[in-house]
Amino acid sequence: MQAIRRALGRDWEVVSVGAPAVSDGDGAAATSEAVAAVRGAELYFGWGVPPAVASAASGTLRWAHTAAAGVRASLSPELLATRAVFTNSRGIHAEPLADWALTAIAYCVRGFHWAVAAQRAGRWAKDEFTDGTVPIRDFSETRVGVVGLGGVGRAVARRCHAVGMEVRGIRRNPSRRRPAGVAWVGGPADLAELARRSDVLVLAAPQTRETDGVVGAAALAALPRGAFVVNLARGGLLDEEALREQLERGRIAGCVLDVFGQEPLPAGHPLWTDPRVLVFPHAGAVSTGFWKRETDLIVDNVRRYLAGRRLKNVVDPQAGY
Repeated sequence: MQAIRRALGRDWEVVSVGAPAVSDGDGAAATSEAVAAVRGAELYFGWGVPPAVASAASGTLRWAHTAAAGVRASLSPELLATRAVFTNSRGIHAEPLADWALTAIAYCVRGFHWAVAAQRAGRWAKDEFTDGTVPIRDFSETRVGVVGLGGVGRAVARRCHAVGMEVRGIRRNPSRRRPAGVAWVGGPADLAELARRSDVLVLAAPQTRETDGVVGAAALAALPRGAFVVNLARGGLLDEEALREQLERGRIAGCVLDVFGQEPLPAGHPLWTDPRVLVFPHAGAVSTGFWKRETDLIVDNVRRYLAGRRLKNVVDPQAGY
């Protein structure tokens, strides 16, 4: 708050909303305090832009910013009606999410999921590791497929390549320059090909109309037997029922999921108790450096706004990111 006040200067009134922000659903929930505070406001910074907030600021709002990278819940008719510039926080999550992804991949291919299950059962599982029951891969033998080669996907690819993994990926525009560390780049139509050549499939694309349910039964069935799935993007990209079916059939060996179709994951959901699944509470991007990166982005954009320059991370409502 102090950094924002300093950047705006004395001519601006800055109102701090004390009600807790909720990041679930990319900040779709509004509080009465936020709705009251935003009336007559020119700028709004929050975790998402709930429709009620956008409505309350209609007529005065010129720029709205969300601390989330995902914007689907914010792109409401109410926000679009304001004609305000809308920015998100893509990019600031890339490095910690990529760290998380590399950790998740290592957890899978080095058999940590098996060790955790054995520990819970009080079983000394050394024989299962040494007799080949648990398949353990060297990093140099691991093929990683990345769905989405934006900022997060590229950061994941760099880390995986640095430790000797073979990386391939797909993105909306495959003809663009191939990112460092990525051996092959395809388009959305090449998802099945990517799956066939991946020991670990990492989901790192934004959720849009085009990516809803993109990793469904066909893509999961195309994975080699014993492959893993890591989802750090949005739950809506992955067909969870198809994933569970492949887990039960033994074709997919396990998965690490930071995001889900419904969040929080409901009590009693089968994913809670499946020993092949590691449930992470949509906190993969959390680190001690988050708020500094977020503050730096906001302050930089405040200075750009006051100078009449183009803002960073302007969201394209048609593309959905």
